[in-house]
Amino acid sequence: MANTEQTLFAKRFRGFFPVVIDVETAGFNKQTDALLEIAVSVLKMDDEGLLSIDHTVHFHVQPFEGANIEQAAIDFNGIDPFSPLRGAVPEEEAIKEICKVVRKAQKVAGCQRSVVVAHNAAFDHGFLNAAIERNNIKRTPFHPFVSFDTTSLAGLALGQTVLAKACRAAGIEFDNSQAHSALYDTERTAELYCLIVNRWQQLGGWPLAPLSESDAQDSTSGGEEAKTTE
Repeated sequence: MANTEQTLFAKRFRGFFPVVIDVETAGFNKQTDALLEIAVSVLKMDDEGLLSIDHTVHFHVQPFEGANIEQAAIDFNGIDPFSPLRGAVPEEEAIKEICKVVRKAQKVAGCQRSVVVAHNAAFDHGFLNAAIERNNIKRTPFHPFVSFDTTSLAGLALGQTVLAKACRAAGIEFDNSQAHSALYDTERTAELYCLIVNRWQQLGGWPLAPLSESDAQDSTSGGEEAKTTE
């Protein structure tokens, strides 16, 4: 099972290991605003090449020293950054543990680099990268700029770009009262991502069928025609 899983995972995303992430923050500025919560869903692949959630790691995070906290942001997500009931850990501890968990899963899957999967991925990826840099973490499994954005994937596959609406269109239960929790949003995003990738395979989109000789010739001639018209 392990060897088959490694081979399929490595082939499916050309050696990339997709890791689903969601963050809750105290604002929109990744450099100055506090990271307050982060969750990561690690995926697994079965013998048929179908993705599902393996497990999720979740941390409440203490604001880093000197971090800005926008009142509007915490009013929106409902987080009290300094509540002892959160059980928050230092940012460095959370990020290092996430890197450790992801690195281990990436190795088991036979992949070389992990890629962030998120809804509006630039936001979550930006805050993750800023936290990695801020805590001087050198050994990170994450690709510094490549990401898979479920906003775009859901727009293509389901005609929806809002996470709640995309989940409902896909038949995934979504409870608005639990939204804006990193743990809840990460797992719904992971379910959505797995469903889209798996549906693409079931529709015959993966693995790619080899080009027939005539298709290859058409492709080549089309390229040559394009060159002559430039």
